[in-house]
Amino acid sequence: MDLADRLHRVLADAKYLSLSTMSADRRPWTSVLQYAWLPNPLRFLFGSATQSRHSRHVAARPRVSGALFVTGGALTEVDGAQFTGTCRELTPDEVRTHHATFYDALLPDEASRAEYTLPVSALLPPAEHRIYQVTVDRVWLVDTSTWIEDRIDRRIEVDLP
Repeated sequence: MDLADRLHRVLADAKYLSLSTMSADRRPWTSVLQYAWLPNPLRFLFGSATQSRHSRHVAARPRVSGALFVTGGALTEVDGAQFTGTCRELTPDEVRTHHATFYDALLPDEASRAEYTLPVSALLPPAEHRIYQVTVDRVWLVDTSTWIEDRIDRRIEVDLP
């Protein structure tokens, strides 16, 4: 499987991402978040309360990093990606544009989607929840080609489209 196919598999199969942020006074934090992804350019969308620690960090320092992880059960079936990027709150127009895509990805079951989807108005100021976007500028995959031979955990940077 080529790198682009592997990255697509990780993006499609990982249900959560770990997002690492840093406060204004340089205290690190990592949050596990359910997400949707958008291609070209690669972006991750997640919902959060404006007063959550990671949301406050993003407001102060928008540079972030993170990781996604999937497994098929056996150690050799593990795959994942790490990324860096810039995070921000979506604008009201972007919330309206991506609202359905975001909730379709997070809640693929129609009944769950009907029960848990917040209306657009609940995601716009002055509401307490927002949709955030990480625009990915670099992404790496686990280098599975050599690990089986030498057990050294390496990464391969993947070119973004």
